[in-house]
Amino acid sequence: MAASLSSSILPSRNGVSLQFSQTKRPQLHSPPRVFCSASRDGHETKEELNQWKQVKNAACGILAVWAVTTAASPVIAAGQRLPPLSTDPKRCEVAFVGNTIGQANGVYDKAIDLRFCDYTNEKSNLKGKSLAAALMSGAKFDGADMTEVVMSKAYAAGASFKGTNFSNAVLDRVNFEKANLQGALFINTVLSGSTFNEANLDGVFFEDTIIGYIDLQKICRNTTINEEGRATLGCR
Repeated sequence: MAASLSSSILPSRNGVSLQFSQTKRPQLHSPPRVFCSASRDGHETKEELNQWKQVKNAACGILAVWAVTTAASPVIAAGQRLPPLSTDPKRCEVAFVGNTIGQANGVYDKAIDLRFCDYTNEKSNLKGKSLAAALMSGAKFDGADMTEVVMSKAYAAGASFKGTNFSNAVLDRVNFEKANLQGALFINTVLSGSTFNEANLDGVFFEDTIIGYIDLQKICRNTTINEEGRATLGCR
């Protein structure tokens, strides 16, 4: 069933009014369509008509920009289909360069596709890199040094991070669903908005982790965290 969002600008003294409606359908790649409609009483002067058109065009433009911006978000929600695997033979090497624009919000000119890449025991090339909005599912980072890395809005579902060092890293809104984080180090690490549904957190070391209360409650529901980890996090 389509969901709709509507709003209106109240009629002015000359009877002009605008109504907006946005219809969203569960399409993955297509942006939501925006429809603008306007009503008037038919007795406006030429000057009033021009003013009415300007208001309509301006308001419709604002709504369209909002809709496109919302639809273009690189966040990958659970259940959505991932884009095809990159055919670039050097795609795994992109991690050593990272993002160059929009790191905090996961904006990119080309997706960083690291799926199924192997960075086992990588100790130098990943430190401090920005991997915002990177696709990491199925990749291996076991034993890697990822200190000070930025992974805002990254998709790491099903990836392996056994023994990975995330000290001083920013892991903001990362999807770690079903990932293997056994023995990983989260020291002075930002974990805001990140999800760990069905992830393996056995032996994970938490120290001075920066995490919101709601996010903490979600992590504490993970039964793989050992007693030491639960005590450090303050799980009840």
